[in-house]
Amino acid sequence: MSKHAPRSVLSRRSFMRGAGGLLLATAGTGLMPGFLRRALLPSGFGEASAADAPPDLYFGGTDGWISLPYGPPIGYFHPDSLAPSPFTTYIFGFRNLTHVPAARQLDQKNRAQHSAPLFWVKEGADFRMQLTNLGLALRPDLFDAHTLHWHGFRNVIPYFDGEPTGSVSVPTGRLFTYVYRPRDPGTYMFHCHVEDVEHVHMGMTGLVFVRPLMGDKFAYNDATTGFDREFAMFMSEVWAEAHWADAHIQLPEWSDYRPDFSLLNGRIYPDTLAPNAQFRPMSVSPHALDPLTDDGTPAAPGTGDILVPAANPHLQYQPYSSLVTCNAGERVLLRFANLGFRESAMTLTGISMRVVGKDATPMKGRDGTDTSYLTRTVSLGAGESLDVLFTAPAFSGGNGTSGAGYDTYLLHNRASQRADHSVSPGGLAGGGGQRTEVRVYPAGSASSVPPQQHPNDTGVA
Repeated sequence: MSKHAPRSVLSRRSFMRGAGGLLLATAGTGLMPGFLRRALLPSGFGEASAADAPPDLYFGGTDGWISLPYGPPIGYFHPDSLAPSPFTTYIFGFRNLTHVPAARQLDQKNRAQHSAPLFWVKEGADFRMQLTNLGLALRPDLFDAHTLHWHGFRNVIPYFDGEPTGSVSVPTGRLFTYVYRPRDPGTYMFHCHVEDVEHVHMGMTGLVFVRPLMGDKFAYNDATTGFDREFAMFMSEVWAEAHWADAHIQLPEWSDYRPDFSLLNGRIYPDTLAPNAQFRPMSVSPHALDPLTDDGTPAAPGTGDILVPAANPHLQYQPYSSLVTCNAGERVLLRFANLGFRESAMTLTGISMRVVGKDATPMKGRDGTDTSYLTRTVSLGAGESLDVLFTAPAFSGGNGTSGAGYDTYLLHNRASQRADHSVSPGGLAGGGGQRTEVRVYPAGSASSVPPQQHPNDTGVA
């Protein structure tokens, strides 16, 4: 992507960013670290270094559209009259540009996904994340910068923290590379920290986790946290009026926050059970679940956009399934993370879960005492994460799913029942919203689920 000089006007809401730029100008560019000088100054100011390694992942901040249930309508806010079919709701978000051809990267404006791309890193291994700001297609009058703040991450220097008053934010058309060396395994979240209430709620959020040195099949450096399968469960919310307001050049009053939808991995039940998007082979994209794109080369008619799912075209920009599949006797890790603003109470009916980590910290006392515990319901406040293990029970022959070949257990958020418009008509318990299923297949049979190839891989079509 070509680099253009940043706009010379101030952000619409943050005069203090200008003060930071004035400080840099006063101090002189010679005092700026090389990576910062190259990232933010106009072309020709800094020298590009051949030693700069390519990024492991490359994200772009932009806007887009997703699909939430149509009925019943919520005043004039939902569905949004500006939404292109089959979508309903305007968002801000991130788009994975790692494998998008350079000639097609600017085409990805207005193609953000929700939730943001899921990625992971290895404990102790350097990880480079490049971020660009593509701008907003629907609202070009908004020129907020963007950052990537890794919520709860320890040992990060200020330049890479993503909190804009103490680090760096990325103006439209510019690039910045974050460098991480993770030291604490567990489940985290990331989000844009510029205008963070608005940008978080509008969808610039996602889940990230750190794999321990012990191995990819452990939650922590503890043999008791081994697992056979893992599934990310990212929780967020949508207040339809606020999304409508940003689409229609209005200003939401955030103190009136009234969420209408509770999302799990960016979807609402029963879409939570729909298949994943088709992802790139892990050998090509080892750090993230990257949805396949069309042929975006200049010689082809494609745009590099995420492929449209044949059976679920409305889920084009909501690529992650929440369906949990496993074989009897297997250990399953659920990585819960909540970046909504309400408390969640995730209940797994009929199966006990063991909480082994909270906020990327193993459940161990200072003296090594095991403080993990068994429960059927886990509660998460805003900004909290939990790592939870369960052992799949014996196969009973297909309870409640005649002829399906698997047992079904309900996983749902009790706290959101009857609280928002994503609940099914009649307020049925667990209907709509943050609800999915755990499906247990017989072990050692022709109908068993094959070994998992990547997080959230269900092994079934």
